[in-house]
Amino acid sequence: MTEKSPSPVVVAVGPSPMHAALVFAVEEARVTGSPLHLVHVVHLQPRGPEAAVLSERDHERTGRQVLGTALARAQQLAPAGATVTAELRLGPVVPTLAELAADAQLIVLQRRELSSVRRVVTRSVSSGVAARVRVPVVSVPEHWAPERRPAGGPTVTVGVDVLERSWEVLRTAAAAARRRGAVLRVVHAWSFPAAYADLTISVEETEAWNTRTATEIQLAIDDLDDELLDVPYRLDVRMAPVADVLLEEGTMSDLLVMGRHDPWMPLGSHLGPVARAVLREAACPVLLVDPRPASARSPARGSKVP
Repeated sequence: MTEKSPSPVVVAVGPSPMHAALVFAVEEARVTGSPLHLVHVVHLQPRGPEAAVLSERDHERTGRQVLGTALARAQQLAPAGATVTAELRLGPVVPTLAELAADAQLIVLQRRELSSVRRVVTRSVSSGVAARVRVPVVSVPEHWAPERRPAGGPTVTVGVDVLERSWEVLRTAAAAARRRGAVLRVVHAWSFPAAYADLTISVEETEAWNTRTATEIQLAIDDLDDELLDVPYRLDVRMAPVADVLLEEGTMSDLLVMGRHDPWMPLGSHLGPVARAVLREAACPVLLVDPRPASARSPARGSKVP
């Protein structure tokens, strides 16, 4: 029987220089023994003033140049003998990337540093793809570099939300920490909704809730003894706004791991407000994973191009 080829690490190549995302993706492909596949999507729908002077052929030619530059850089970064391929697609960017990522091991995107006004206008490809696909998605800030790692050694931080939705997230984070020889920081933060902002509780009540929650999470960690074998970890439970805590942890981490949000309504987003905030502002790469076991997953809404 022919062995099935490993799923690729897919890199979504954008118009800007892709150094940060390529560095991350090349290393991920190396440690997992996976091929690396670069994809650039050219959206030919006329938009903006360039539509009056640039033809579809011009857009496609520019796209091939962008992809060729990224491919050459990836080949420089990849170890000898690594499989690195590239593909140009025409179509709407987010749906096309979601379709291509359906069978990927991981899809890596680079987050551009945009002003709040430009981000409202252009939207976010990273958030759009992450909301549509079920494979793990990594968003890498464009100014990130592994050599800028904070003091204290490699660290992977995982945000744990509702315990029953955290098993797969913890497993993924533990595997990422093992591959990096990193300490795993397991973080749970909680706070009251804005409507109860004026509500105060005693220090004793806060500590009792933190202790109870930490005990429950520790039981989940104990059940993952095989996955956490030889992975040092620290558990941190605190009362504070969740997004603020994760963004703070991101300044001290090599990777921040989170679970997706599954909506109650079929038309809801697969990203909650916390995930969107972290994807938009984190200082380190953010890995977003499906919290459901593989056996329970179904194709994501909108994952196929009509």
